Amino acid sequence: MSAVPNASASRLPVLAYLALAVISVLLFLPGFFDLPPFDRDEARFAQASHQMLDSGDYVDIRFQDEARHKKPVGIYWLQTAATRLLDGPSGMPKEIWTFRIPSLIGAVLAVLATAWTGARMFGGTVGFLAGLMMASCVVLGVEARMAKTDAVLLSTIVIGQAALASLYLNRHAERSGWAAPLAFWIAAGAGILIKGPIVLLVSGTTALVLAVLDRRAGWLKRLRPLVGLAIVVAIAAPWLIAITVKTKGAFFAESVGHDMMGKVVSGQEAKGLPPGYYLGTFWVTFAPWSFLALLAVPWAWRHRKGAGPVADAVRFCIAWIIPSWLVFEAVPTKLLHYTLPVFPAIAILTAAAAREHFLRRAEAPRWGLFSVATALGAVGFGALTVAVAVIPYLVDGRVDPVAVAMLPVVLVLYALAVRLFAQQRERHGFAAGLAAAAVLYAGTYGAVLPGIDGVWISRQAARTVAAARPCADSVVASAGYSEPSLVFLLGTDTRLTHGAEAAAHLARNPSCGLALVTDREEAAFRAALKGAEPLPLGRFTGFNYNTGKRLTLTLYGAARP
Repeated sequence: MSAVPNASASRLPVLAYLALAVISVLLFLPGFFDLPPFDRDEARFAQASHQMLDSGDYVDIRFQDEARHKKPVGIYWLQTAATRLLDGPSGMPKEIWTFRIPSLIGAVLAVLATAWTGARMFGGTVGFLAGLMMASCVVLGVEARMAKTDAVLLSTIVIGQAALASLYLNRHAERSGWAAPLAFWIAAGAGILIKGPIVLLVSGTTALVLAVLDRRAGWLKRLRPLVGLAIVVAIAAPWLIAITVKTKGAFFAESVGHDMMGKVVSGQEAKGLPPGYYLGTFWVTFAPWSFLALLAVPWAWRHRKGAGPVADAVRFCIAWIIPSWLVFEAVPTKLLHYTLPVFPAIAILTAAAAREHFLRRAEAPRWGLFSVATALGAVGFGALTVAVAVIPYLVDGRVDPVAVAMLPVVLVLYALAVRLFAQQRERHGFAAGLAAAAVLYAGTYGAVLPGIDGVWISRQAARTVAAARPCADSVVASAGYSEPSLVFLLGTDTRLTHGAEAAAHLARNPSCGLALVTDREEAAFRAALKGAEPLPLGRFTGFNYNTGKRLTLTLYGAARP
């Protein structure tokens, strides 16, 4: 099979994009409405956006009374806009899923942009398969369901990289239009407003490596950098100026000086990990396709040099992947989703290699690399599937029938996919792998995770408070449990405090006050009551996955006379 597309083959029909959009939504929707807010980032983003709507202040970003100056305002504007559009004339209850809509849309756009880029590089079949891999890989499925920045950021990065690739692949043409430069700079400006300079890190390192490899960079003039910088300034500067004035420079001190530099210099939020972490976790984050990515390495290595559209496209993808990956590995702070911006290029190269059966010929040793790749892929995807089955037992002490029924189905489908790829029946292999992912995600997000009551401590608290709330405006003081999801579910006025202050809160509000007290704060809480006996209204246990600790919490009201 040739990897060189002809003019017509490099265009995906509209129906193919529509099919990818539908598949993406079907993969992303299970659990979208049912999963409670995740701690901590999702709940913080959603709560800050909710407070924007409440206050009408669309410049400053706050979580309760605390300034939240770690990320720019773009995602908050998108979340408030989505929630406002869905808020009818009579209003609607505060729901986490309305704040997740920008992430869902961003994830779908990233899939479509990956397909477009892959089609222009290697043909429509490659583009479609690359989009399919992005839609069904583990990490994008997680980000599509969370109300935070990364899925939206990915869409801006892929659109910008698609524009950059268009200019690079057509750099020998006499003329270039304005479409690619405009798309690049608009995506860059939007990406900066979403999460700062990450978008420029990816595109900048891509362009730098290409310039070094080719020993020429004249094609970059076609980006119209002066006009482009003006576009970026027009998009990002108004809010940056407004927040600088409003906070007297505190935003930049916090976002750049503390948040960004803290990640670069040291492991922030106890997430400091050594280089190699992303390579080790890739077998889960890009599952179920991670083993195919390893099989694609010989194909990419063979086609990296020379002239022609295939070599140019391969070099572009390599320049997209390697420098950004090395930066992410070098930065001490590591989270599983940080390498997501390079996954579209990995998907494109993997799909292109699949068109040529990963360079496996009958006369060549066939099973060495294939065995290693499939073993690593099976460990990653298999461990993930087994974990979904056992977590309900570990947390709640029960066997989840959906998880148990799902386990053999997913593993058999995955094994079938591996067998089909071994037989060089790649298209059927992609279908089986997609089916394995679809069953896993539908069962995991749609049934298993929402049903594990122990991990959703804030949801249990919200139910307990709703059943026992003495007044419509009762405020809860939480002692020893301070996850942001509690604020999102119980209200902005929720007090995150300690045992003595929770007791004081009940004393100040004897009729309507409530105190949620963990077992670790129980002694301090009772000591501050000085012999008064609070009224227990509910008790529950759970597992805080952020701290790794089990908690027992009791909801108290003030003693009644």
